[in-house]
Amino acid sequence: MKHWIYAAMALSVMCACGGKTSKADSQEETVTKTLSGLDPTAFVSEVDGKPTALYVLKNNKGAEACVTNWGGRLVSVMVPDREGKMTDVVLGYDNIQQYVQFPDNNYGGLIGRYGNRIANGKFSLDGKEYQLPQNNNGHCLHGGPKGYHAVVWDAKQLNDQSVELTYLSADGEAGFPGNLNVKVTYTLTDENAVDIQYEATTDQPTIVNLTNHSYFNLSGEPGSTIMDHEILINADTYVPVDETLIPTGKLAPVEGTPMDLRQMVRVGDHIDDDFDQLRYGGGYDHNWVLNTKGDLNTPAARVTSEKSGITMEVYTTEPGLQFYAGNSMSEAGDKGKLGVVYPRRGALCLETQHYPDSPNQASFPSVVLRPGETYHSRCVYLFK
Repeated sequence: MKHWIYAAMALSVMCACGGKTSKADSQEETVTKTLSGLDPTAFVSEVDGKPTALYVLKNNKGAEACVTNWGGRLVSVMVPDREGKMTDVVLGYDNIQQYVQFPDNNYGGLIGRYGNRIANGKFSLDGKEYQLPQNNNGHCLHGGPKGYHAVVWDAKQLNDQSVELTYLSADGEAGFPGNLNVKVTYTLTDENAVDIQYEATTDQPTIVNLTNHSYFNLSGEPGSTIMDHEILINADTYVPVDETLIPTGKLAPVEGTPMDLRQMVRVGDHIDDDFDQLRYGGGYDHNWVLNTKGDLNTPAARVTSEKSGITMEVYTTEPGLQFYAGNSMSEAGDKGKLGVVYPRRGALCLETQHYPDSPNQASFPSVVLRPGETYHSRCVYLFK
């Protein structure tokens, strides 16, 4: 079964990151590429002394999702457009070297120990203050520069449709307390959904806020922007931020503002409106307070592309959803999979999570995890 072969290659064909295969070897070896055009051998390497590989998931409808255990990243997702043509709807790279070279692009990455921002990289828990890396305007973003998006996870392919990733985040790593055992399972369902389930336990009181940072473009036109995508977010309120994107501590109604996405709206219609919150984020880069209250049967968000006819619905147990419209993607473009140049606002992210800076905001839902408790979170990206 070729899914297992790709994983086994990581153990038997180790090479240093950036290593090359001789011409003779390449002529002898026949590589079977994935449906999305990825060469699995380009992900076989060793980073920080641990093997990396590409794990290929396929469902009974012919859809495909590819995951690498470096950063726990979702590399590609192939789903049918309105004509039945299989289309890759996520951005990323087609080799492990680029992922390691440009980790902070976060393409498809698992984010932790705390997704989003913590003010000044500080929080207090049970009377003790902790200092975290300050990697974003003096704040801690996505667990710091060596967050979970930039480490090698242990991987086990459970079956054709699921891969399990585990990681022990040691006490004191990036300043966070407690040894945190994390398990994330990616499943490609027969309904063409990417189902991400998170679990974590700790041996000391700590904070946890895990999410996935996939960049989605549903158009089927690589290198296009998402300004013509339509989006709906099921939320009456959102989390206002200051100029450095740290929450003010209050929630605000979306009514009468460009943040009102309760009905389908083109992303480009109001993204550059004269509105303080949009100026602070350079466009949409905010957390919405979901009306769904953890109900996995009710869509938290919906995005569609008229070009392809593909719709993505997001379901989650989390209270919040960060909608980021790719405002900080490079104006010069970033060369991604198959040599495609990704422009500014070339994709959008819908990150299910607790609100930013929750450890410092007593009125926000708690992100504290204590020994004896198990952190559970679930996010489903359903494609239609």
